[in-house]
Amino acid sequence: MEQPVKNRWLIAASAVGIHISIGAVYAWSVYTKPLIEQFGWELKDTQFTFSLAIFFLGMSAAFLGHYLEKKGPRKSGMLAAAFFGIGIAGSGLAVYLESIYLLYLFYGIFGGIGLGLGYITPVSTLVKWFPDRRGLATGLAIMGFGFAALISSPLIVYLIDVVGLANSFFIMGSLYFVVIFLSSLYLAPPPKDWLPKGFKATIDSGKKKIQGDLSQLTANEAVKTRRFWYLWLMLFINVSCGIAIISVASPMAQENVGLTVIAAATMVGIMGLFNGVGRIGWASLSDIIGRPAMYSTFFAIQIIAFALLPGIKDAFLFQVVLFVILSCYGGGFATIPAYIGDVFGTKQLGAIHGYILTSWALAGLAGPLFAAWVRTATNSYNSTLYFFAGLLGVALVISILMAREIKKIKKQNVEVGKMEESALEIAGEVKTVGVAEGVS
Repeated sequence: MEQPVKNRWLIAASAVGIHISIGAVYAWSVYTKPLIEQFGWELKDTQFTFSLAIFFLGMSAAFLGHYLEKKGPRKSGMLAAAFFGIGIAGSGLAVYLESIYLLYLFYGIFGGIGLGLGYITPVSTLVKWFPDRRGLATGLAIMGFGFAALISSPLIVYLIDVVGLANSFFIMGSLYFVVIFLSSLYLAPPPKDWLPKGFKATIDSGKKKIQGDLSQLTANEAVKTRRFWYLWLMLFINVSCGIAIISVASPMAQENVGLTVIAAATMVGIMGLFNGVGRIGWASLSDIIGRPAMYSTFFAIQIIAFALLPGIKDAFLFQVVLFVILSCYGGGFATIPAYIGDVFGTKQLGAIHGYILTSWALAGLAGPLFAAWVRTATNSYNSTLYFFAGLLGVALVISILMAREIKKIKKQNVEVGKMEESALEIAGEVKTVGVAEGVS
């Protein structure tokens, strides 16, 4: 008996559930002040916890991508639930025992591993369920990651006030485990050669031609191609510039345009909103204009934005430009899985996505450190902004090279297809002649 096909929109909802849970890592700053006040730890020591989590996100995504491809999204999601749940709940134990090293172990390492596996698991599955709207599907899930802090932060603040710091970690860790675990139960890849009904009908009628992927490569084959490293570098630059801006946005706004501490804090919250909206908005637009054009647009917009920021003295305009940058930062994350699917196919998309996310791990360390170093050396943020404008210029060149590479391979694929058709025609003619001669 044929198994009923799952509802792809419920698959998308499951993906959002996972990403809203793991995306709570962006709410780390809510824990920072209580930890410092309670134990007297230095800011740099507590911030290292977050950096460690992001680093292990990228590393675990790379090393566990093959586990996802081998075991499937359901088991992969359940493992992510275990790691992330233990990581956050275990942080409560670290607080209870007053050990910052246990905090690094649980939140940074265990939580980071859960982050990486939880990040790639639903995204690679969604790309396969939405061949007609890859950008929209991945944008939906990764939008959840961007918006998570807006949901988690108020709840964490409330819990710290009511039940204390350690119990807050225990409760949130348990909650994340339940949500990720239950969401993972519905995850599954679509049946072989499956297409959405409406999309299939449109193709069968001839109204629309299905866009085939450029290739179908394994992760180990993909890393040997130029286009893999083009994607890696583009994401690295986009994340480095965006995360550096996030790390210095509040003090920079106070210094450059005279925002008050409260106004700057409000601005940072709105930046999170644009980070989330950019993920769904830009990723959906990429379904229309194509992924190569979308990435070139990201870089062109940001080159102008970063170059203009140092000269802007109007507070409102300054914030608008920052919001645009953050939307492109979020859009880059949401568009990359669909781009990977277009270029390398869905054969081992999760593993390839994991490899490419190592750029996030490194950018998460490089961007903020560079911004802080230049600010200390020059006593100004302007040099940093101009440098990032130049770096984004390099990214724009890479995106153009990527577009040319794709065009070249498409042309080669067409030529190979024609040769194969000719070979089949010749074989058919030879067979026909052979049969005719046999008859005579």
